[in-house]
Amino acid sequence: MTTRLKKNRKKRGHVSAGHGRIGKHRKHPGAAATPGGCTTTASSSTSTTPATSARSGCATSTASATSSTAPPSTSTASGPSSRQRRLRRRRRRRRGWWRRSRGPMIDVTQFGYFKVLGKGMLPPNRPVVVKAKLVSKIAEKKIKAAGGAVVLTA
Repeated sequence: MTTRLKKNRKKRGHVSAGHGRIGKHRKHPGAAATPGGCTTTASSSTSTTPATSARSGCATSTASATSSTAPPSTSTASGPSSRQRRLRRRRRRRRGWWRRSRGPMIDVTQFGYFKVLGKGMLPPNRPVVVKAKLVSKIAEKKIKAAGGAVVLTA
């Protein structure tokens, strides 16, 4: 369409050209990444929708981030990883790694876990000592039923 036929021609000479004096029609109203997301009328996209703005989701303090995102561990009798085997060999060399009748000591904090949950099964004839910051009631019950023990760390 030619310029002379466009509707904007009628608005020439009238200060704000129909966009209002306060909420000015500017090229990029807003801040970083897809500008206008905060200033224009909210459509189907919200602040939690990914890739709509530079910042998304709820603002949280970084001081307590580690405690809330600590991954839980399960008390299943899964096969040991190569790192677990290596640590077990190291532990054997140290004194007192085996608690007489309680079985091997498993320190879950060494593997980046802090909480032991009671999901899964433990063989009844294999007692084990689990060392963790947090242990659920079900996990504690299952470990003790197998003849093991739970050691809480600070």
